[in-house]
Amino acid sequence: MATLGRAAVCFTFRNMFLLCICFSFSFLPFTLSAQRNDRPIIGVLAQEVFQPKPNQTSYIAASYVKFLEAAGARVVPVMILYPGGGVSIISSGYERAAKIFYELAIEANKRGDYFPVWGTCLGFEQLTYLTSGKVTLSHTNTSGVALPLNFTNETKDSRMFKGFPAELMKDLASEPLTENSHQWSLTYNTSEELQKFYKVLSTNTDGQTEFVSTVEAYDYPIYGTQWHPEKNAFEWTRPYIPHSPSAVKTTFYMAEFFVNEARKNFHRFESEEGESKALIYNYSPVYTGHNSSFQQIYFF
Repeated sequence: MATLGRAAVCFTFRNMFLLCICFSFSFLPFTLSAQRNDRPIIGVLAQEVFQPKPNQTSYIAASYVKFLEAAGARVVPVMILYPGGGVSIISSGYERAAKIFYELAIEANKRGDYFPVWGTCLGFEQLTYLTSGKVTLSHTNTSGVALPLNFTNETKDSRMFKGFPAELMKDLASEPLTENSHQWSLTYNTSEELQKFYKVLSTNTDGQTEFVSTVEAYDYPIYGTQWHPEKNAFEWTRPYIPHSPSAVKTTFYMAEFFVNEARKNFHRFESEEGESKALIYNYSPVYTGHNSSFQQIYFF
């Protein structure tokens, strides 16, 4: 596999249960003393196709690619590092791959090498397991529903929402702008390890159970959302996905935040040729909206 540069990696799982863990590889760094990397490249880990066909054994939902590109990043597809077909956050090829990169991110950040991590939906759940070593999830009735965010007092000092306009924050707190596609949730105050590691920025409820919906680590650039920020602007196959102006703004402000985190890392490909060959521009997305929850998919 070509040497990847400054990157984030996203794991996506089949149907509506998605794992998206974004983080920076530790490869050949820039020797420049610039304070910002304006050519960030983010890697997206492909997932196995449930019923593979010739030249279609793995895939990436195009909405993740668009989400990152919209904020000024380029994307590299990364093939599965360990074979595995499950979605278990405890024991699967995806869990093993996520664990490797999560530990690399922790080690890099301890050395002062900025290494951002992002988890969406199942990726958020995976992060909680990697951090605590425990399954701390409860079943909730949250599959296919848009919700407003119940912000905590920690939000006003958060890195994630610092650049959001006050009007958008108000809309996020009062309108159903965040799409949820999960059946398992992290209940509030479940784990002492998680409480020490993560700052809870928002919670939600299914009417019976309160669960954590947005977090950021206290001491590391590690972030997670139980909801899907990428869907508002780029997925159209489900009626419960919000597409209002404020919903679309939410997509782009979240994307801008993470890509700006990626700009703080100064890793790169070993050569321009290697970079060009690795970019997702070498592939074309396929329209799948007629039979999939994803509007478009990249197949590999």
